[in-house]
Amino acid sequence: MLKQSDLFWGMGKDFVKTAMEMSTKEMFDEKQSIFKEGDPASAFYVLVKGRVQIALGENSREVYVAYQAGEIIGWSSLIGREILSATATCLEPTIVSRFDRDRFLENLEKHPSEEAMLFKRVAMTLGNRLVTIFNTLDNRARPSIAA
Repeated sequence: MLKQSDLFWGMGKDFVKTAMEMSTKEMFDEKQSIFKEGDPASAFYVLVKGRVQIALGENSREVYVAYQAGEIIGWSSLIGREILSATATCLEPTIVSRFDRDRFLENLEKHPSEEAMLFKRVAMTLGNRLVTIFNTLDNRARPSIAA
């Protein structure tokens, strides 16, 4: 089971139970990819244990490292994208829970309050990752903001 700090914290027991029953646990070795940029966005993952580098573009530029249990990976599948926008590579042996997008969204439609909470958490995740990415940029590359 995922930690309480995960994506499903505070959601109804029936919804969480059904969602977890739909998930499959997958294990990856260090340097193994969970998915690659351009793959179909047919699933998303929740980190159980390990560290996962999220990288973009031909040069696989690291933009984020997921390391906390409960972090969502491959969220593009939840927001209507048809392909994944990044590559996820394990930095150490890693365990994730895999959720099939279509089955998960069908379950979510039956639980409107959980649906609102989930998308609020996805938005918070994206916001936090954008702040992290912005803070890692070289100060010289940041735009100048006039007061």
